Amino acid sequence: MEYQDYYKIMGIERSATPEDIKRAHRKLARKYHPDVSKEKDAEARFKEVAEAYEVLKDPEKRAKYDQLGANWQAGQEFQPPPGWDQQRAQRGQSARGGQHFEDFASSGESDFFDSLFRGVGGARGGGKSSHGQQGQGEFSMHGQDQHAKIQINIEDSYQGAARSLHLRAQGVDGAMQDRTIEFSIPKGIRAGQHIRLAAQGGSGFGQGSPGDLYLDVEFLPHPHYRAEGIDVYMDLPVSPWEAALGAEIQAPTPTGRVEIKIPSGSGAGRKLRLKERGLPGKTPGNFYFVLKLVLPAADSDEAKKSYADMAGAFKSFDPRAALQDIGG
Repeated sequence: MEYQDYYKIMGIERSATPEDIKRAHRKLARKYHPDVSKEKDAEARFKEVAEAYEVLKDPEKRAKYDQLGANWQAGQEFQPPPGWDQQRAQRGQSARGGQHFEDFASSGESDFFDSLFRGVGGARGGGKSSHGQQGQGEFSMHGQDQHAKIQINIEDSYQGAARSLHLRAQGVDGAMQDRTIEFSIPKGIRAGQHIRLAAQGGSGFGQGSPGDLYLDVEFLPHPHYRAEGIDVYMDLPVSPWEAALGAEIQAPTPTGRVEIKIPSGSGAGRKLRLKERGLPGKTPGNFYFVLKLVLPAADSDEAKKSYADMAGAFKSFDPRAALQDIGG
């Protein structure tokens, strides 16, 4: 059985409004009506358009169809997903009330349509109940899981946090619905992980339960800290004399200020590790200070004299010695 892309058949986007759907149907019905069309495949196309319109014009059927997601391609081999259950309903009636299988028995819809919107197994004319009566299968399906991206501060991973999320989604009746979800950011969450909000995804149908909402976590850019996996890094500015002579200084971390010792003879880029002070967790990460040399400005006579004295004291020092053999 092949998947039917009703939106492609109608030539509309998945976000099309009911008015867009009606306009597209009128245009295509005129174009492919067998009594007037000169297209070779007019009758087949006319039936495809009619089937697509039958589903997309009905908010409930359209919502059920949309639960399949947008990843299927037209003509791709298709089987209804797990949970696409059909339960017995009242004799000869649809879930919408009063419409019998027999009304569709000769309407010529595809097997794809039958498998989604008719009795068990897609049998035309309905299936037999355990009492031998004709019965319409009531449509039931677990709601679709959904994903959304959220950006949090690195500090939220260290401390945990309570947040709220505003969502806008289309309901089964086609109307847009607004809702606010309160949730917690767990301590130790990392970029690339997700937070699962049970039963906050797509609505289920019939007896189907709602799907889950997965919040995919990203860290907001931070002016000082950056995370790489479970480790956190910070560029720490130091003066040339602190790097050369060594020093004990205070420096910030996401959990408070700490005293650190800069070893004498340190150069730019040297990493100083605080063990297990990275992102918290069963196996905590490490926190690294990366030394960054900062030169004072020569913006006064005294500062200029100090630089001149330094130049005299380090006459034999050539910062470009390693480049002598490059470039001929």
